[in-house]
Amino acid sequence: MGKETTLLQWIEDTYGTPEELAKVLDLNIEMLFYLEEDTFDRKEVQQVVAALRGIVVGLRNNS
Repeated sequence: MGKETTLLQWIEDTYGTPEELAKVLDLNIEMLFYLEEDTFDRKEVQQVVAALRGIVVGLRNNS
């Protein structure tokens, strides 16, 4: 299985569609600019961190 296929499978398994992952990553961008106490709830921050960690781990495992 190639890197692209592995990444697409992970996206589908974890988020359902690339669009859903894109939504989480868009939220991440907002958080990086505006992260202040009480701006986002803890669950939203954890979801973004999990998405980024999953991408990093996936890319490292397939390089």
